[in-house]
Amino acid sequence: MIDADTAWAAVMRRDRSFDGRFVTGVLTTGIYCRPSCAARHPARSNVRFFDDGAAAREHGLRACKRCLPDDAGRDEVALAKALEILRAEEPPALELLAASVGYAPHHFHRLFKRATGVTPAAFARAERARRAALALESEARVTDAIYEAGYSGPSRFYEDSKARLGMTPSAWKNGGAGASIRWSVVSTSLGPMLVAATQKGICRLSFDEDEAALRQRFPRAQLLPADDAMQAWIEGAVQAVENPSRMPDLPLDVAGTAFQEAIWQELRRIPVGETRTYADIAASVGKPGAVRAAGSANGANNVAVLIPCHRVIRSDGSLGGYAYGLERKARLLEREGNESVAQQTLL
Repeated sequence: MIDADTAWAAVMRRDRSFDGRFVTGVLTTGIYCRPSCAARHPARSNVRFFDDGAAAREHGLRACKRCLPDDAGRDEVALAKALEILRAEEPPALELLAASVGYAPHHFHRLFKRATGVTPAAFARAERARRAALALESEARVTDAIYEAGYSGPSRFYEDSKARLGMTPSAWKNGGAGASIRWSVVSTSLGPMLVAATQKGICRLSFDEDEAALRQRFPRAQLLPADDAMQAWIEGAVQAVENPSRMPDLPLDVAGTAFQEAIWQELRRIPVGETRTYADIAASVGKPGAVRAAGSANGANNVAVLIPCHRVIRSDGSLGGYAYGLERKARLLEREGNESVAQQTLL
């Protein structure tokens, strides 16, 4: 059993990651709840914590009809089974997946996304892409890697690779060999900015980096100077820095784990002039207990400004970290209209 202070803190923030680890008994009402129960919080003096529902029932308490705490264990079992199924070579459709773990499709879809931050279909795609990446590193032939990853054929793999890998399968297998990446370093009011892109979109946007840094990330890719076709993307990237409210919608060529991509999607939803905390971002993808992991995903962002990781701050109002320096982060926030955050943090 976790200590009472930790349990109470989890209850106060309605932390779903603690569901199934204990139940909250409310002596005045005679019920027990999940830590995440949405009901009004009781007074601390009226609360006792129990290992599980059985222990709470032994003390004469009954299960809350709102949060259904006895289903928490069932949810965990269902999720574990679903994850195992989705890691198989041919994941089933949502209806079959939900039926296999004993839930209605719409309910299981919400449960799964709340627990993992992504939909079952997105998780399956990410898992298959992960297997593909591993297979491409070990198989001698790309075709062998395609079937090893669980694809029904090359056409399906190439369809997915266009959306997720951003490079040809052979390029992925060989650390970028055969891929063409065009790049340029441009001047901005925040200092020199590297913009690099494949045919699909911008794959790297950073400050204080040059061709040598880019080559470290793509050691076997063909690096070429930016051409006329890339100029619109470069100008758009500069606009994103200098005038964020008029930032164009630029194509990106980035890929990460399912969790990272869910975090990046949430970052792109933060309006100009607003900030979120790391806890906010973790909660928005259904993982309120994964604040540290959300911070790591934030830091793994390869396209600064375009995926606005600078709009995420700590719960105490301080800026937190930033790969390109806190002064740059503060200046970005200031020009986006969030002067109060920037000024408070730099004091």
